[in-house]
Amino acid sequence: MNGVSHMLPFVVAGGIFIAIAFLIDSFAGVDAATAYDDQGNNIFGTVTPVAAWFKTIGGTAFNFMLPLLAGFIAMSIADRPGLLVGFVGGALAAAGSTFNAPGGDSKAVSGFLGALFAGFIAGFLLKLLEQACEHMPRALEGIKPVLIYPLAGLGLAGVMMCAVNPVMGIINNGLVDGVTWMADQPALLVPVCALLAGMMAIDMGGPFNKAAYVTATTLLSSGTDASHKIMAAVMIGGMVPPLVIALNTVIFKKRWTAEERKNGPVNFVMGLSFITEGAIPYAAGHPLQVIPSCLVGSACAGALSALFGCTLMAPHGGIFVLPTIGNPALYFLALAIGSVVGTMLLMLLKKPVEE
Repeated sequence: MNGVSHMLPFVVAGGIFIAIAFLIDSFAGVDAATAYDDQGNNIFGTVTPVAAWFKTIGGTAFNFMLPLLAGFIAMSIADRPGLLVGFVGGALAAAGSTFNAPGGDSKAVSGFLGALFAGFIAGFLLKLLEQACEHMPRALEGIKPVLIYPLAGLGLAGVMMCAVNPVMGIINNGLVDGVTWMADQPALLVPVCALLAGMMAIDMGGPFNKAAYVTATTLLSSGTDASHKIMAAVMIGGMVPPLVIALNTVIFKKRWTAEERKNGPVNFVMGLSFITEGAIPYAAGHPLQVIPSCLVGSACAGALSALFGCTLMAPHGGIFVLPTIGNPALYFLALAIGSVVGTMLLMLLKKPVEE
């Protein structure tokens, strides 16, 4: 929870800035369905100069989220020496660093799950390193925290994440290929929409989430009705987790700490803005309760979206791309049902806290 509490302000402030950027572009008349640059990247939220300013500042804050999570988890285990190792490990997880591409590879990003791994493993490795250095001469005592631990820790972080990230990349590519094949089967449309929506809630920015999103955005270029239904399911799947958190912290207050309750309602804004990462601090603190609940809620919403015939022609934006949503009333009904299902399941799984 130490890592979660330090990460929360960055998620909240950065997420709201990004939502403001979407709002500004939307009011300026930018069409999210056609807002692409020459490389084929969607630039909704950065088209107007003011929106671009908010998106850049908010994105900068967001980029610190995973390093902070991993850094303070490691610090809670190994004290100050663990901060460097965890922080760098989280940054390498976010970048997708490998031995062949230490600067980062987009196909090897391990995201939220990689940052959690980096935090815990870094903390325990530093504890082992401290124990190994216990019998060093007393004359060298002063250089341990300023030289030995940082130097050895940085090496450990680099080797650890460059070894882990390629495995995540293999998983990610396999998921994309498998889901893309399934999406081409008309008879599997509803199950595929449920699957992709659920994947958006598993790791909220990691390989599973990215595989679902990349699949939907890749298919979107085909312009078919099925691709629009898949894109709708993926976005609704990403909107549900923050809404589950927001509803749960407001309705079932006894199951959350004072700090979690205070920050919970902000997830209403993040969920409606399709900023799934708003749920990460809560998933990191209570993974066995939050992730299954959000997964079920997202999958339910995705399946209903497909059954209701809802479509989406924009790859991002949440409520700010309402004109591009087909059957919007039923779409938000599916969103509400999925959010309530996830909320009730989380209520059953999460026990009240003792303060």
